[in-house]
Amino acid sequence: MQDKVIRKKKIVVAATGASGIPILKECLQIIRQDQEYESVLIMSRSAVLTLEHEMDCKKEEIERLADQVYDPEEIGAGPASGSYRTAGMLIVPCSMKTVAGICSGYADNLILRAADVTIKEQRPLVLAARETPLSPVHLRNLYELSKMPGVRIIPPMLTFYQKPECMQDMIRHIAAKLVEPFGIEAEGYRRWEGI
Repeated sequence: MQDKVIRKKKIVVAATGASGIPILKECLQIIRQDQEYESVLIMSRSAVLTLEHEMDCKKEEIERLADQVYDPEEIGAGPASGSYRTAGMLIVPCSMKTVAGICSGYADNLILRAADVTIKEQRPLVLAARETPLSPVHLRNLYELSKMPGVRIIPPMLTFYQKPECMQDMIRHIAAKLVEPFGIEAEGYRRWEGI
């Protein structure tokens, strides 16, 4: 009798050209720590430029945290199809350009096509929407997306109730909130329990 192969649940994790790459790194580390999940990473060119500006590392270091990596131009890759099984998709950080592309169905690269597929298959799509201040155009697009089944908009907002002692504590808390919709409970995540 052969042992049944245990398949991990895939989360497509994309990064686009907005500030917040340290949160991406933390999300990938949290997913890697959970035995039931694996990550499929897609980084836009703008995300790579942001990474080189925000962190003292190269894209290869971030890519090593993922189980699979695709180029955004690989429009025929697995995540472009609804038959490619995933637990959903996380875009962190998610630029307003990406929000606009998703909202309008303009799927001209693998990130936008994977998001489009995630919506049509009604899987969880989590957007770490990153911009400030938000224009009326941004708000309209985010509002339209918020009405779609499975779409969650979780801006990377700082919180203080968990009494962070350093920047890494804040990054970890935000990352834990972003992976929670997929059923991942990050170690050390402190939920609000009242005053």
